[in-house]
Amino acid sequence: MSAKPTLSFWQIVNMNVGFFGIQFSFGLQQANMSPIYQYLGADEAKLPLLWLAGPMTGLLVQPVIGALSDRTVSRWGRRTPYFLIGAVLCSLGLLFMPYSPSLWFAAGLLWILDAANNVTMEPYRAYVSDRLPHAQHSLGFLTQSAFTGLAQTLAYLSPSLLVGLGMNKDALGGNHIPQVTLAAFVIGAVLSLGTVLWSVLRVPELPLSEAEKAELRARPCGVGATLTDIKIALVEMPPTMRRLWWMKLFQWYGMMCYWIYIVPSLAKTVFDTTDASSTGFRDASLLNGQIGGFYNFVAFIAAFAMLPVVRRLGPKVVHAACLLAAAAGMWAIPAIHDRAWLFLPMLGVGLAWASIMGNPYVLLAGSIPPERAGVYMGIFNMFIVIPMLIQMVTLPLMYHSVLGGQPDNVIRLAGTLLACAAVAVLFVNTRKSASAPAAQGRAA
Repeated sequence: MSAKPTLSFWQIVNMNVGFFGIQFSFGLQQANMSPIYQYLGADEAKLPLLWLAGPMTGLLVQPVIGALSDRTVSRWGRRTPYFLIGAVLCSLGLLFMPYSPSLWFAAGLLWILDAANNVTMEPYRAYVSDRLPHAQHSLGFLTQSAFTGLAQTLAYLSPSLLVGLGMNKDALGGNHIPQVTLAAFVIGAVLSLGTVLWSVLRVPELPLSEAEKAELRARPCGVGATLTDIKIALVEMPPTMRRLWWMKLFQWYGMMCYWIYIVPSLAKTVFDTTDASSTGFRDASLLNGQIGGFYNFVAFIAAFAMLPVVRRLGPKVVHAACLLAAAAGMWAIPAIHDRAWLFLPMLGVGLAWASIMGNPYVLLAGSIPPERAGVYMGIFNMFIVIPMLIQMVTLPLMYHSVLGGQPDNVIRLAGTLLACAAVAVLFVNTRKSASAPAAQGRAA
């Protein structure tokens, strides 16, 4: 492939606008799925099992979609068809979710919604790797991180903003789900498709040369060939990517503990209730939206602010420091009973979230062959979803026996695991392989 053109800052922003819509959808899920499940009658101890949709669909969908997008030849490009199909399905899932008549309907719909997001996610990561010269990878992925922070800020805050605009926080649908939740999901449905269309039209993929198209068309097709690509990529996985597994295991186990149990924890420690039908529980859900919006806004600012720091110190050291800041924040949360003070530990969580959505991909992009970016980005997602699956299966087994049936203890566990992730990332070898292009700035 000929040298990739250097893009302006605003071109990089435009190409990542679609990531805003994808992450708005994820933010709505993170902030609202546990409350939705509990409004529909879910048992608190079994909440992790109801979140299985995300990691299961990610485990099955993303490596396959990544491998398929590596070999796709179409008039719209290699990655674009997957953006558009995923965005349409995601919008439909968001529209129907708050109308769920039963617990299992909502759980099943979450499978569809997560599958749609997963169809879009890794081709989008690979699109950034495809479109930018290697010297701009840090800016490209940290811009994605910034849009993650901005999108999830607005997703978390949407119900509170709607209440501020005059909606009644206690107005419920026939399924006991608040009307403000329904309205937030409708907004998400519009953004999911609209932002992806913006990016596709503003910064289209680079056209492949005739030789590149011929090479892709000559590759074996079908399910068997795709699975073979994934198998070969697993066998030939770069050492840097292998070592990132341990960091990802602790990091994502901990983050899932936080997302699933933060609302029950706030309900207990701030509002002194465990009753999902109470006003206090709905207030805890709104408070989670406010502090979640704050930490995502911190992530939005931090993603750009940490770019010169990453260039100077390297993504590994910066990521370890950010994870430790989040660990300290999560240890502090259960001891805070005044809602105003909860914003202080969110500074650490926001720094970590900015780093989580950017720096591991900076580490990864410098170690993988660029012609196989799609399949490796898909496999890298397995390093997210497998820890999530482990968390969802194991946490219910120890929720009562080890954690005393207390959601605030789960938040403390999350902090401990993020500290372990900070230690693990320091052991990642970031020396580049011969097949990977040289990275910008210091790597370690």
